[in-house]
This record gives sequence, C-alpha cells and structure tokens, in this order.
Amino acid sequence: MDFARVPAMGLGVDTRPTNLPMPAAPASRAGRWPWSTWSTRARLIAVVLFIDALAALISCGVIVLNARTAVRVETRASLATVESLVADTIRLSETTPPESLLQTLDLRFKVLRHVRVAVLDDASARVGSAVPTHRTVREAPGWFADLIRPPIERHTLPITAKGQQLGTAQITTQPLDEIDEIWGYARALSLTTAAINVAMLMALYVALGRILAPLRRLGAGLTQLEHHDYTARLEPPGAQELAVIAERFNKVAAALSEVRAANGRLNRQLLTAQDDERRRTALELHDEFGPCLFALEANAASIARIASGPTEPSREKLAARAAEISAIVGQVQTVNRELLNRLRPHGLGQAPLATCLDLLLRGFAQRHPGLDLVGRFDGLARGYGDLVDLTVFRCVQESATNAVRHGAATRVEAEATESKNHLTVTIRDNGTGLPGPGAPAEPGTGLGLSGMRERVEALGGTFALDNAGPGAIVRIMIPVPPDRGDENNAPSA
Repeated sequence: MDFARVPAMGLGVDTRPTNLPMPAAPASRAGRWPWSTWSTRARLIAVVLFIDALAALISCGVIVLNARTAVRVETRASLATVESLVADTIRLSETTPPESLLQTLDLRFKVLRHVRVAVLDDASARVGSAVPTHRTVREAPGWFADLIRPPIERHTLPITAKGQQLGTAQITTQPLDEIDEIWGYARALSLTTAAINVAMLMALYVALGRILAPLRRLGAGLTQLEHHDYTARLEPPGAQELAVIAERFNKVAAALSEVRAANGRLNRQLLTAQDDERRRTALELHDEFGPCLFALEANAASIARIASGPTEPSREKLAARAAEISAIVGQVQTVNRELLNRLRPHGLGQAPLATCLDLLLRGFAQRHPGLDLVGRFDGLARGYGDLVDLTVFRCVQESATNAVRHGAATRVEAEATESKNHLTVTIRDNGTGLPGPGAPAEPGTGLGLSGMRERVEALGGTFALDNAGPGAIVRIMIPVPPDRGDENNAPSA
C-alpha cells in the first residue's frame, strides 16, 4: 500500500499542559478553571495547545477514514488477484495427478499478504497443516485495528481436474497485515509530530518570555511611578507596538517629573510670597503706623501738659491738637484700609463681583488722578465662587498696576464678560507695551505676571499677555461650571 497519500498530520499527541509554570491563584478566585489568574504567557500557550489538540483530533479522524478506505481497497484487490491466481493455477495444473494437485495448491498459497487460502478436499477436510497467523513485530493495538478493519470477506472456488471436482479453495481476506503497516507509519508520524510540537512549545515559551519582557519592565516602571519615583525610564524594545508604549511611558514619566519640579517651585514661591507679604506688612506697620502712633502719643502728651498748666487751657491749642489727632487717625484709617484691601478685598464675596471691580477701578483712579480708567462689567453674575472672584479681582488689580508702574499708561480699559460657560477678562492699556527680546526688563517686572498666570492655570484657565500696539493686552479665560452654586463662602485662597 502507498501510505504517502495519507496526510502527514499529528496522531495521538498528548497536548495537555502538564509542566508549565502557572501563577498560584488565591483560593477565593481560583475555581475549576482559573483562567483569570493565568499569566499572558500561560494563556497564549494554552491557546496554542488547544489548537494543537484540535488539529491532532481532526488529523486522527482524517487518517482513520483514509486508512479504512485504503485497507478495504487493498484487501479487495488482493482478493481479486489471488482468486485469479488460484483459477489460473488450477487450469494450468490439469496434467498434474489429482492426488497431488491439492497438496501443490496448499503449498503454493500457504503464505500470502492480505488474504489466506485454505485448500479443502471433497470431504471438506483441510489439506495440509494450518499456517499460524503471520503478524509483524509491531502489532497494532486492538482499538486501532477495530477502527480501521473492514468486514472480513470469504470466497470459495471449486477445484476441478479432468471434469472431476477434487475439492474447494476458501479465500479469506486478512487485513491485519495492512493494519500493522499503517500502525507503524501512524506511530512514527505521531512520535515525529509530538517531538515537533514539544520543540515548538519550548521555542514558543522562550519567545513569549522575550516578547513579553517589555511588559514586565513596563509593570515595574509603573510600580516606580506609583511610589512617586519619576526617574523611571524604559528602553525601547524591538517590537514597534511595544516601542510606542515605552516612548509614551517615558514621556509620561518626564511630564510627571516636570510637574513635580513645578510643584516644588510653586511651593518655594508660595513660601517666598508669604514671607514677602509678611515683610511688606511689617514694613508698612513700622513705616506708616509707627510714626502715626508716635504723633498720637506726642499730641496726647501735649494735651495733657496744656490741661495741667497753672493757667486756663488755651482753646486754640486744644483745637489744633484735636485737628492733628483727627488727621492722624484719618491717615491710619487710610493705611489700614489699603492694607486690608491688599490682604483681602473687603467687599468681595459680599457685594456683586461687578461692583467690587468698579470700586477697585474707582479707588485706583483716586490714587492716580491723571489716569483714565474704563470698566465694562455688565452681564456678570453676582459671583463665581471665592477662588474665581478673587482671581479676577487680583488680575485686574495687578494688570492696572503694571500698566501704570511699568508701561507709563494714561488709559486702561478693563472688560469682563461671561459666555459659553467661560469667564473672559481683557485688560488693555496704551503704555509702552512689552519690552523686546533683547531689551532689559525693569526691576520687579514679571513677578505679578507669574502670580496671575499661576492663579488662572490653577483654575483650568488660560492666560495670555501680548503687545496691543500701542500698549499691552492681557487676556484671561476661566471655565465656569454651568451648575455652579453660591461658593462665596468658601475659604479664601
């Protein structure tokens, strides 16, 4: 039989995952099939094993069907050939004496493949001794023979010589020889396929380990980020997809590192600003309140001397001292009001935001008589929360101060509008504008700008400062939640 026509597929390969390392699953999660606790490598190998087992099962079925057909065709062909050979032998042996013809036929057809020939005399007794069943060394197991063996066929041919029937020849099909041959091929093919599959699984296990190694490094890097170690970086692997992930991870780690450094700078700036504010407050208390208190003390002492004198106190002197005390108290009130307004705008959170901005510009105009101030704040809500209101107030205050102090502006226009859940603030002046790239900055320039930018960006807004030709223009946009409530009682920033 030509066994080369049988498809070369795996036969009888044990594809159950036996010695693969599997992660220990917790008792609460591990069920009858703890797929969710397996690693990616174990899952991929399990899928390959399943596909391999399915392919082996299909291959076995195809081989069994082909082998059964081949054995049936082979035995029938052998049966037809032997029948023809027996008939030709009987016809050619007509000259042989009848008593030796049966012995000749028995000896000639004693050993044949795929068929067995039994010569019987006219009394139906077997001529000669029965030949033991010939089997190869590699006998096929019973279950394999039962799968492939076709039904046994038996044909009987009369043996006649010179018109006299001497006996019969019984020809019986014997497919075990062919089945043994097929079993040898099938076992060799199965062992070869099993060896190839084992080698493939080992190679796949090693390859998956190398392919998934970047994912393990990614997990280790994420653990570093979880522990606030932003110096973690990944080497780009060979796979393009994993290289993209590594690149994105490195960018995220670098961004987190920059944010951490920026937070550190902001913390230092906050501490510095607090110290500067305390220093300025202490200096103003010393420079402003100190002389005023000394003058009040001196006037009080003068009034005491006038009152304790031997003569009648002079009304004119007492009135002068009282006028001086009143002027000093007014000065103290003014300084106190400015100091409190710098620490926290007095009406902010109690009066509408537009009113507070109008009062801010009005007070600024009183302190700078030659400055033309225009404010347009129509359409604003009563308030947008303590943080937003204070940020808008400080930005308008700082922008007007910079326009006068650094830009020598004579006109400042401030406008605030609300549209599409955004609060837009624009401050324009006609001063000298921003210095060029090579021009030296004035002392103190930019300190207030960084504070405004940080306040606005902390609220998720945008801050822009550009030349307006002439002058400069500050554009601020702060998002406003559509379902905002009255947050004016929130703690001050």
